[in-house]
Amino acid sequence: MAENQPNVIASSKDVLELRGRIEELLPSAKFKIKLDDGHTIIGYLAGKMRMNKIHLLPGDFVKVEMTPYDLTKGRIVYRF
Repeated sequence: MAENQPNVIASSKDVLELRGRIEELLPSAKFKIKLDDGHTIIGYLAGKMRMNKIHLLPGDFVKVEMTPYDLTKGRIVYRF
């Protein structure tokens, strides 16, 4: 490795947290979510929500974490 290139590892905290509303339930525990800014994405449940058996229905407001690399998918981490 060259000395002038730093050894940078991306942090797991490099995420965007957005709020949205569940529009539709999809197969394989996925959801169509309409974000507050008007975009529509596909979301899936985070592991903690599956472990605690949190159920979601159309109309529920959720907090979604998205990576800046793919703005079409997100992980649902909280239900309001």
